[in-house]
Amino acid sequence: MLLNVFLSSNDRPRRRNRLALLIVLIVSIVFTLAAFVKVSSIFTSSKSGPQLLSDPFLQLPAPDAVRVVWFTEFAGSSHTVTYGLNRDRTVTATTTQLSRSREDRRSRVGQQTEDGQRYAQTVNRPIWRHEAIVSGLEPGRRLPYRVTSVREDGQRASSEEFSLAPAPVPGTPLKILLTSDHQLMPMVAANLQKVVETVGRVDAVFMAGDLVNIPDRASEWFDDNRGGAFFPCLQGRAHYSIARNGRKTVYRGGQLIQHAPLFPVAGNHEVMGRFSMEMGLNEQFDNAVPRAIAAQFYPSPATQLNPVSDLPLREDWLNNNSFNTDTFNEIFSLPVDRPLGKNYYAVSFGDVRLIVLYATNLWRPSNLTASTRGRYRERQKDLNDPEKWGYGQFIFEPIAQGSEQYQWFVAELSRPEFQQARYKVVMLHHPPHSVGANVVPAYTDPVQIVERAVDGSIQAVRYEYPKSDDYLLRDVMPLLESAGVQLVFYGHSHLWNRFVSPSGIQFLESSNVGNNYGAFLDNKQRSVPAGYRETYVATGDPNGLDPVVPTLAPLKDKTGKVLPYVASNDITVFSILDTGKGAVTSYAFDVRQPTSSVVALDRFELK
Repeated sequence: MLLNVFLSSNDRPRRRNRLALLIVLIVSIVFTLAAFVKVSSIFTSSKSGPQLLSDPFLQLPAPDAVRVVWFTEFAGSSHTVTYGLNRDRTVTATTTQLSRSREDRRSRVGQQTEDGQRYAQTVNRPIWRHEAIVSGLEPGRRLPYRVTSVREDGQRASSEEFSLAPAPVPGTPLKILLTSDHQLMPMVAANLQKVVETVGRVDAVFMAGDLVNIPDRASEWFDDNRGGAFFPCLQGRAHYSIARNGRKTVYRGGQLIQHAPLFPVAGNHEVMGRFSMEMGLNEQFDNAVPRAIAAQFYPSPATQLNPVSDLPLREDWLNNNSFNTDTFNEIFSLPVDRPLGKNYYAVSFGDVRLIVLYATNLWRPSNLTASTRGRYRERQKDLNDPEKWGYGQFIFEPIAQGSEQYQWFVAELSRPEFQQARYKVVMLHHPPHSVGANVVPAYTDPVQIVERAVDGSIQAVRYEYPKSDDYLLRDVMPLLESAGVQLVFYGHSHLWNRFVSPSGIQFLESSNVGNNYGAFLDNKQRSVPAGYRETYVATGDPNGLDPVVPTLAPLKDKTGKVLPYVASNDITVFSILDTGKGAVTSYAFDVRQPTSSVVALDRFELK
């Protein structure tokens, strides 16, 4: 048809010209298609070749060094960091395989967008971690770097170029992001994107726990297909869509931890329950029991599993049948001078001495229905089967006076690194003060009460939490007061609120990223039991402080009353510790108005 149009003329010269034009057109089309095929093949090749599972991120800066960590889904033959102004220095990484990374029917990974589409049961997912110590660095001097992993077949995968630096010296002005409770929540990507847009590159990230939901589910860390996994959000590679007012906005998170070290706390969502390859990961997470209870159950299987009473084998069984933080410990580099195997530590970073406490307990529902294995009671159907009990909201690591962690904390407060620091900061997961839901009951060991009938049968199993035995209030707070701690940062209740003690300690919870349980003031009451031995506080801070109204732009309720908190699934908050100004500023962003500006919500100085 095209040829007939071109040649339909009785004028031979004109026909020859048209034929020449047709030939040129065909040749052009051929070359264009060839170029397209070439570009397409290159693109396809790069996508089908080896890929890094994460961008690199920074850990444990030292005076002349910093650690670079990244992940792949292949063991590889070589993993290196190239760095320096001329990119002329190379260091080789040490590679380890994560021992518990898995997926299951509730994972949202690859093509699985509904339960069980790809994974009918729990399966292992092989993932390798690479860590290189980049040394010979100079304080205050930032250098470019990139990482490269070579697969066994010789194919290479490299990151983009980022920057690194050693630990800052005292006197260096720093901007430190205070964040918590990401858990793949809806506003995390927006929150972190606004951090970068508002303050630029930060110098460190202090993360007060609950990084993901289920710690052994690999996709929650790396590639959950809903677009909001942990590392992508903190590395600017997220793709999380928020729809509000008929408009959909995609947020990418922020390129943060490729340039700044991350200091994490173990929250309750970093703790995995009893290990199983038959049970789903959510069920394993909820199925934790205290170590002492697992030890009671141990003698029965031990006769076959461990007839020679091998101590490491016994410890491994107890770890698998109580709770563990194995994945958290394998992903992150915690200071080597901390007590062996513990999740509490202390580091110096510029003018800041940061003490991280492992203070968290198992979260359980607060309702009292017969079908609930909750914080206040056991399920009715489980009463005669103690192996199915939940044992209330038990504490994972003791912190009461006399415990190993308490004694370590006392020693840390007396060290010159803490005494001489300009800013003394304590970070933990559980709130000492809050108007949120999770500050009740008291942070103490559950007291089990078994109610029996005349014939001895169990009628009920419930748990009490004596407020007078709250370990944070009774034992930890006096240490903070006497040591001159200026800031206590924490999470867990998924909101923003702040308190000031009579001595001037600032207590800040900044964890409002889209899974809000509410704030309980005035007429709004928490779900607490009535008729128990203890009296559980339904409104306000149970530990006696009034929340501070934000100093710059507090939110208001429908009546125009200012609110001393942010408890919202539409407004997200992040906080920045600026050591140069000696102040903490919290910023709010309304995802319902994606083109609006970030608003400075609150600011206070560290005395």
